[in-house]
Amino acid sequence: MKILIVEDESINASRLKRLLEELEPDCEILEIIDTVVDTVAWLKSNPTPDLITMDIRLADGLSFSIFEETTITCPIIFTTAYDEYAIRAFKVNSIDYLMKPIEKNELEYALSKFKSLAKTETDVTNITGILKELIHKPKYRLRFLVTYRDGYKSVDVADIDFIYSEFKTTNLFLESGIIIAIPQTMEELEQELDPNLFFRANRQFFIRAESIKSISNYFNAKLKIQLKADPEREVLISREKAPFFKQWMDR
Repeated sequence: MKILIVEDESINASRLKRLLEELEPDCEILEIIDTVVDTVAWLKSNPTPDLITMDIRLADGLSFSIFEETTITCPIIFTTAYDEYAIRAFKVNSIDYLMKPIEKNELEYALSKFKSLAKTETDVTNITGILKELIHKPKYRLRFLVTYRDGYKSVDVADIDFIYSEFKTTNLFLESGIIIAIPQTMEELEQELDPNLFFRANRQFFIRAESIKSISNYFNAKLKIQLKADPEREVLISREKAPFFKQWMDR
């Protein structure tokens, strides 16, 4: 069994390699790769492995983007520490997932599912297609129903310039300049908003590319964002988030 490990945390990668070799002494670990870019390059220049174990979040972004760059025709076991929507998706189609830290018995079970899949000669190309469909299946919020005067009105997501939290209240800042308080928390919105449209800059802000006036380098490798509609409001992006923000903007 030839296995490719895609994992950006060295401790997790070493543990996974050790467990795989314990459970499958005859397996061959082809490579351990830690980025989306390197994974795509490897898959394009090497024969398809029998199995891939793939972390959801890699050093340069989500592993989902690998499927946009190359065709994968082998089963995949995903590993994750949080992405609940992905977990729910993968549970329905014979592709397993492992929660970190990886437990030996869970990996053994995932490998048994892989072997059963191989025995039935399932069309793995079709599985990949199902997986891609599931990845893009989440339904993101299109509008908010907000209180207005003595009733309610609908606010389209497209009309939102940015979203901010202040004094434990979440506010929509609309393109019209109107500010509307909503009951949702920032954490809830992180699951409900389309990440292609909104980037969570920090605990207080979701921003859109269209809402940005300027991007500046800031102290300690942070980034400072100036908003078109409210240039006096300071939005800082941490050093850790800065690479993901740049990737989000550069597409």
